Amino acid sequence: MSMSDLETVHNYYERKVFQEVHENYTHSGLTSNQLADMACIALNRIPPKYIRYDIDMSFYMSGSEYLEHEAKVKKAVKKAYRKIKNIDDDEA
Repeated sequence: MSMSDLETVHNYYERKVFQEVHENYTHSGLTSNQLADMACIALNRIPPKYIRYDIDMSFYMSGSEYLEHEAKVKKAVKKAYRKIKNIDDDEA
């Protein structure tokens, strides 16, 4: 096994969470540091699912499973956003 084989291993939810944060929260008034913290909080709320290739995950998922995963990501990111906003509001 080469190191390049190991470099393909990642948490399936990372890209999904990053995409959700980028698409829906980059103009929320949070700093880039807060957005990164938000992604960490969201990822810690979702049990990791390690894969090598995203296409493998998509191939084996049913339509309802895909929607369930998307909802799980949206919910975790939304909760993380609220947590970051509450921290920010408490410090103001």
